[in-house]
Amino acid sequence: MKIQEAAENYLECILMLHKQKGYVRSVDIADQMGVTKPTVSYTMKQFRENGYIEMDRYGQITLTQKGRDIAESIYERHNVLTRMLIALGVDEETAREDACKIEHGLSDSSFRQIKEHLKEIEGKKETESE
Repeated sequence: MKIQEAAENYLECILMLHKQKGYVRSVDIADQMGVTKPTVSYTMKQFRENGYIEMDRYGQITLTQKGRDIAESIYERHNVLTRMLIALGVDEETAREDACKIEHGLSDSSFRQIKEHLKEIEGKKETESE
């Protein structure tokens, strides 16, 4: 399923915050993404209605399987692209920023090829260091 880039960023943010803190609240998302709490509240309402998240009575946000699948896919793209850019000699901060820009528009086919190429590069580096 294809969703808008902004929605992908929110889902990825929820996944990362959950990995870091063990829980996610709207205020955490607002702080992380640099947006207002009302903006997050509106987005979370849309996500609940579309089956991407669940929210308990205390305001803690949990990804549904549907939301988690999208978030993990974007998170994987971000990590692979960051590692690839670093392997090409890009500094880590720039690589992270650029990976975020690239991850949403890249075709599945191109991503698979980049992922395979990165495996080869990282495999060669491990072999060379032994």
